[in-house]
Amino acid sequence: MNPLPCIFERALLCQAAVCEAARKVAIAEREFLACGDPVARVACGELLALLRKNSAFALKVKTTQRILPHAMNMKIQCGGLIGLRDVIDPQATAPNVIALIKRARAEYGALDALPFSRIIQGVAHWQTRPRRTPKP
Repeated sequence: MNPLPCIFERALLCQAAVCEAARKVAIAEREFLACGDPVARVACGELLALLRKNSAFALKVKTTQRILPHAMNMKIQCGGLIGLRDVIDPQATAPNVIALIKRARAEYGALDALPFSRIIQGVAHWQTRPRRTPKP
């Protein structure tokens, strides 16, 4: 159905980030995001794996190698991209995934050389929207 699903689909759908490679795909009544750039998708996968690996302490779990609840995945994706933006391009209004990855590689050489101690602060500080309680 979706041959190249967007790695940061959750962050893009909640409008915490933008990406010029993301393409909307509608299947029945559901909306998905597909990646229009297979090379960039590999880089996004590498970044998300590094964010997951380095987020365990901020999420107060021993390991992130297991299946995580939706809220933790949202913190990793949204908070991680915001933390990366704060390190790479603090003047940007919203994290642009592909642009941030390109600049990170230009400045640090490889994604695993990024200062994750600073980036993960975004994960620790990011909060989901508060639930609305139904009015009686």
